[in-house]
Amino acid sequence: MFACLHGAGNLTALALEFSPTVEQTAADTVALDVSGLDRLFGLPQDIAAAIARRAAETGLSCHIALAANPDAAICAARGFARARLGSSVIPQGDEAKFLAPLPLTLLAPTPELLETLACWGIRRFQDLAALPPLGIAERLGPEGLRLRELARGEATRKLLPIPDPPRFEEEIELEYPIDLLEPLAFLLARLVNGLTTRLATRGLATDELRLRLKLENRGTHQRTLRLPVPSRDAKAFLKLLELDLATHPPAAPIVHVWFGVNPRKPQAAQAGLYVPTAPEPVGLELTLARIKAIVGEDRAGSPRLLDTHRPGAFRMEPPALPVPAIAAAHAPRLALRLFRPPRPARVSLAGGHPGFVAAQSIRGKVIDLAGPWRTSGDWWTADSWSRDEWDIALSDGILYRLYCSPAGWFVEGSYD
Repeated sequence: MFACLHGAGNLTALALEFSPTVEQTAADTVALDVSGLDRLFGLPQDIAAAIARRAAETGLSCHIALAANPDAAICAARGFARARLGSSVIPQGDEAKFLAPLPLTLLAPTPELLETLACWGIRRFQDLAALPPLGIAERLGPEGLRLRELARGEATRKLLPIPDPPRFEEEIELEYPIDLLEPLAFLLARLVNGLTTRLATRGLATDELRLRLKLENRGTHQRTLRLPVPSRDAKAFLKLLELDLATHPPAAPIVHVWFGVNPRKPQAAQAGLYVPTAPEPVGLELTLARIKAIVGEDRAGSPRLLDTHRPGAFRMEPPALPVPAIAAAHAPRLALRLFRPPRPARVSLAGGHPGFVAAQSIRGKVIDLAGPWRTSGDWWTADSWSRDEWDIALSDGILYRLYCSPAGWFVEGSYD
């Protein structure tokens, strides 16, 4: 017994809930083998009702047809989808009688064959089914016989099931626990090399490495590393995993290792002739991982400004891939070059404003100034801040940014 679903939505997922053998016949049609479901639901009508209930629960709108062969079920589901609501069950042996009123266009004959049949006055299944097979074979050939067999509901074939997507996973069950990185790295090299070879044979790469370790204390240690672009560099993968495990070691000895990758098509890019060569993305990721292992994870990457008025507030993020840009002419602007850290200063006030400033390699009388500009924030936390800022011109001919905070006076930078 076969069933066919015709409608809108993710019909494949619905069909896989009832049978492991599912054929994607068209974008809006799937066929499935429901043999054996009678033990769970009963009669064919009950099987159709169960599928209809599940479709309603998932919000899918489809017509369901059951028949003894897949092609009869497909024709019924597509042909009666509008004329009948719900489901259609074709009794075995009555396929020709049941499919008789359907139009021949459902069988998708070639335009020439359809025109020939129309000239003979044959427009429905019953018209074609009534023709003698010998005459059809002489005039229309094998294609005509195939259409007649479909019109009578007598075609028999096996479903072409949807192939399962390849899963790139490997695992090792250990005979005894290991708690050192060196033997674990030896096992990871075996898994990584095997999966990258499988990816290469299929012309694929990966942008995600997933590691799951089962521990002796029944715990689980999971790590996921995402790559900037798909790659299959096994040496870089292994080094990234080693650095990550050194930074985030498991809490107990390991008894089981599972490793998986996310298959992706590799990217190909053509560099410009006069564009500087950008660093290789996976190599850059490996370099950053080495730096993070030394200075800390939150101290390497690309700075991104935070949505706040707090001076110098930023966080470190993984660097984005450089995008070549064509240099454009811009109007000259005044740039502030920040001193890191800001330079402590001694300031003499004159009339409530800075009159003389002395700091490291900076000394002069304030000739002109603008300010103060008062800013503050995070007063509701223990890390509140407030400051008064001035832009000052000293007698040495340079413009500076000066600010006063509870910690004292500081020269923040110079303009150029």
